[in-house]
Amino acid sequence: MYQQEENRLETATETVAKLTKAHWDYLKEQQAEIKKMISDHFDQHPHLKQQRELLTSIPGIGEQTAAVLLAEVGRIEDYKNARQLAAYAGLTPCERSSGTSVRGKTRLSCTGNVRLRKALYMPAVVAMRCNPLLKAMTERLLGRGKVKMQVIGALMRKLVHLAFGILKSQKPFDPTYLLATP
Repeated sequence: MYQQEENRLETATETVAKLTKAHWDYLKEQQAEIKKMISDHFDQHPHLKQQRELLTSIPGIGEQTAAVLLAEVGRIEDYKNARQLAAYAGLTPCERSSGTSVRGKTRLSCTGNVRLRKALYMPAVVAMRCNPLLKAMTERLLGRGKVKMQVIGALMRKLVHLAFGILKSQKPFDPTYLLATP
């Protein structure tokens, strides 16, 4: 709504602009109040605050994305593995076929949690250039001829896998982890 009102201000007449500006200011106040409530909630629950700090150690994931992840995923102990969490988020590949006559390309299933997928889109775009592991993955997938949107979907899934691993192990993100293992 905030963005809608901002767009409406650009073309509004003077009378409508005044009302729209008042509504825009109200929405901005409400947004600030909600962010403060979320921050206070994390401050009141040290376990959640620690999990948020672990998630924000991943380059590309900020406090807002970490809050959405924690809210939508719930207890990480409820998932057996990262693949199960990725399936919950709707980030698993889905084959499209119809008998023997139609063989479509695989795509994301999109049957999972919409809010979680939406929250992971921009972090995946940011991680393309900021996260050393995902930057290398991006170059590898683009080198194989994948389309940029396919790469973003793969990065979203990889972010879910990283988040799962970090929350399970309770250790912050280490970009040299894979290099250290023999």
